[in-house]
Amino acid sequence: MAEKTASTARTAASREQSGSVMGIVMALALLAVVIGTMFLFGLHSSDRDTRNNAIAAAANDVGNAANKVGNAASKVGNAAENAARNVRPADPKVPEN
Repeated sequence: MAEKTASTARTAASREQSGSVMGIVMALALLAVVIGTMFLFGLHSSDRDTRNNAIAAAANDVGNAANKVGNAASKVGNAAENAARNVRPADPKVPEN
């Protein structure tokens, strides 16, 4: 029974962890889009205010993406803690099959 509980805990933790990896990949993709947008605005815009506004908006987007990655990492940590709390050591008096 303890083996099944440990296996279930590992499965739940790995599912949460894969969600966090996806969040990091999405954040990196968003960062690449933001940097590309900043570059294009820099090439085609001679107006400093427009360029500064674009940079500020891009920085805000990057900050939001970082918050999402942080939240995903926190969820993974919480899932790991919950899984660790639910794992019970095998009873040495009960023979395993």
